[in-house]
Amino acid sequence: MKADFHLHSSFSGDSDTASEQIVQAGLQRGLSAICFTEHYDADYPYDDVCFELDTKAYLGRIRELRSVYRGQIDIGFGVELGLQPQLGALYHSYVEQYPFDFVIGSTHLMDGKDPYYASFWEDCTPEDGIRRFLEITLENMKAFDDFDVYGHLDYIVRYAPLEPKRFLYGDYGDLMDEILRFLIDRGKGIEVNTGGYKAGLGCPNPCPEVLRRYRELGGEIVTMGSDAHTVEYVGSFMDEAQDVLRGCGFQYFTLFRERKPVFIRLD
Repeated sequence: MKADFHLHSSFSGDSDTASEQIVQAGLQRGLSAICFTEHYDADYPYDDVCFELDTKAYLGRIRELRSVYRGQIDIGFGVELGLQPQLGALYHSYVEQYPFDFVIGSTHLMDGKDPYYASFWEDCTPEDGIRRFLEITLENMKAFDDFDVYGHLDYIVRYAPLEPKRFLYGDYGDLMDEILRFLIDRGKGIEVNTGGYKAGLGCPNPCPEVLRRYRELGGEIVTMGSDAHTVEYVGSFMDEAQDVLRGCGFQYFTLFRERKPVFIRLD
C-alpha cells in the first residue's frame, strides 16, 4: 500500500495547486490514501506569504472531494501547524474545533525568523542555527503536544549553508534524543518527509540516523509524506521512504483516521 500524508493545495499560502489536482495525481500514482495537511502558521511575520487558513472552506472542499472520489481513494482532512512557544493555547482551541484526521506539528520559525530566508543566516552559523532549531522544537512540543506526528525534524538542514547538506546526529544527539524521548513518552510519532530528496539531501527529513535512533528508543509511529505543493511531487519517493524505514528497523508505517493511528505493513 502507498499513502502520502503530507500534501498542500491552494488552501495553503505557498501553493497554487487545486486540491482536486492533488487527488487526481494521487490516483495516477497508485496511492490508496492521501491526507491534505494545509498550513496554518499563526503569527507568521513575513509579508510575502500568508499562512492563515480558511478551515471551514477547506473542510467543505474535503467533503466534496470525498463524495466525488468515494471508493477510489481515501482522502484525509489534516493540518500542519507551524508551532511557536507562545501559541499553545491558541492551537489547543483551534484543533478542538474541527474533525481533523491528522495533525502535524512543525517548526518553521526560530525566535520569529524563518531559516528558509537567506537573511536568517547572515548572523548565524549553520551549527548554531541547527542547535537553536532543536532547542525551539523542544520548547514547541512542551507548549503544545496535541499533534499526532512531528514533521521534518531536521527541516533546517534544507536551508542551512552547509556543504554537503546533511544532519550530523553525533553533533546534536543530546538534543535530538531529548526530543525523541519526549515524543515517545507521549505516544507521538514522526514523519518521513520525502521533501528532503527534492531539496537535494539524498535522503528524507529526518535523516536515517534520526529515524534509526527513534526506533532504538522504542518509537513505532511513522508516517510518510511528500510535502508536495505541486502536482509533480505528489507521492514522490515513497518507495525510497519504505526502503529507508525497513533499513532502520521498522516493519510498519502509519496512517491516521480521526486522529487514531492505523499501522500498515511495509511492502
